[in-house]
Amino acid sequence: MGLFVKNRELAIDLGTTNSLVYIQEKGIVFREPSVVCYNTELDKVESVGEDARRMIGRTPGNMVAVRPIKDGVVAEFDMTVEMIKYLIKKSLAKT
Repeated sequence: MGLFVKNRELAIDLGTTNSLVYIQEKGIVFREPSVVCYNTELDKVESVGEDARRMIGRTPGNMVAVRPIKDGVVAEFDMTVEMIKYLIKKSLAKT
């Protein structure tokens, strides 16, 4: 997936374990675990990436930590969209 951010090309590699973000002329700017922590009561994403990974197996009953990419395939579409939004927002901060 490629798009332009502040006149630079941005590429995101969505992986089963980790997702990478590459910015033209800077290279890989960060790597985050492909995990989303979701609050089922509030219908809201609580955290993404490393913060969400730390919550795997430690979430209260109203929260779920999921890996939206399974075996290289998008398994949880809405969670993947939230993860991509997070990656793009974090990329904007890096440029």
